Amino acid sequence: MAHSRAIPYLETMTARIARLDDRALIRVSGPDARPFLQGLLTQDVETLAPGELRFGALLSPPGRLLFDLFLWGEADDVVLDVAADRRDALLQRLAMYRLRAQVTIEPDDRPVLVTWGGALPDGFVIDPRLPGLGGRAFGADLTPDATGDDWQAHRLALGIPDPHGDAPSDKTYPIEANFDLLNGIDFRKGCFVGQETTSRMKRRGSIRTRMLPIRFDGPPPPFGAEVLNGDLRAGEVLTGQDGGAMALLRLDRLDGDLTVDDRAIRLLWPAWMERPA
Repeated sequence: MAHSRAIPYLETMTARIARLDDRALIRVSGPDARPFLQGLLTQDVETLAPGELRFGALLSPPGRLLFDLFLWGEADDVVLDVAADRRDALLQRLAMYRLRAQVTIEPDDRPVLVTWGGALPDGFVIDPRLPGLGGRAFGADLTPDATGDDWQAHRLALGIPDPHGDAPSDKTYPIEANFDLLNGIDFRKGCFVGQETTSRMKRRGSIRTRMLPIRFDGPPPPFGAEVLNGDLRAGEVLTGQDGGAMALLRLDRLDGDLTVDDRAIRLLWPAWMERPA
């Protein structure tokens, strides 16, 4: 699995905990569970150990991002952590691929919790995308002391995209959402749906756009608002909060004064991402 430069995980503060009601779980079980998922997902499922958490995706055959997900290994099963409003769609997609595989695919109603800002509480596993994000747990019996909006602010501060929120259509390639830098694609695992396009983009270095964090004063621009570099289109705004958002930006149009709706914005290059020469 590829590794990116990581922000050291802080262990000197009291961790905050939030329940993510916008995430939901799917359990895949049965004797063919792992080989079934292995041929579909961008992440290696065969080597997923019990208690291990990995980040990945299910792509369309042309290589576009359909579902971002986390994979949690259990003794005999694999649990998928997905966007709650996309769980039914993923259940249907997996059922379509099942054919004669001996697998059971069903909802798992345990809650998804996240923690950040301190030592990991019992039951949490470090987020595989970036240690500085904190940890993740399923069904932990803990009382949250933070909200989902607090978690989103923490994610934005580290420059990590929310693939579901930032790519609500099937037009985004996973590399544009930085999956290759956040341990979301195993390029050595063998075939998966959409592999040909994904591998070709990585191999040829033909990456023109990436999701990057921007900063500004006041409320976020609307989703899809055009980012300009002078008179040239440099990208578009995705999701955000007051003072910050993610944007899909052209890497060759980052130098200069960037604006959205005549408002100045600042590009905040993430510490974990190497800037192109």
